[in-house]
Amino acid sequence: MIVFEMQCKNGHSFEGWFENSDDFEQKRSNGGIKCPFCGEHEVKRVLSPIAIKRHRPSPPSEGPSESFKFQLLLKKTWEYVEKNFEDVGERFAVEALKIHYGLTEPRNIRGVATNEEEEVLKEEGVKFYKLPTPAPMPELSMN
Repeated sequence: MIVFEMQCKNGHSFEGWFENSDDFEQKRSNGGIKCPFCGEHEVKRVLSPIAIKRHRPSPPSEGPSESFKFQLLLKKTWEYVEKNFEDVGERFAVEALKIHYGLTEPRNIRGVATNEEEEVLKEEGVKFYKLPTPAPMPELSMN
């Protein structure tokens, strides 16, 4: 990639990134470049230091990606929730309200609720957290 300094016929200066000089000329002649300040398509290249961005190979990865790490954390969180929270399924809102008002013994529960049920829980002051369902994890070789 190469950066060119440009100026529109109204005197506004700006820069743009192009694959090469031919790419700039083609876009300029086709009206594909416009001034970000006034929208003018009549632009010219002006002298400036040229910056060239070369593609360099990325250094080898030093471990799992951030996305993978997040998925792993989510998976471990789900494993904890599945082990330590009672699954009440679609009765989540009703059970949460019963616990909130002392009609049943306090306990850790998990389940699902509609948007309307979530609004009722919020209005009643019931604290709950929504967790995304983790995507299936690829098997890792730990050798």
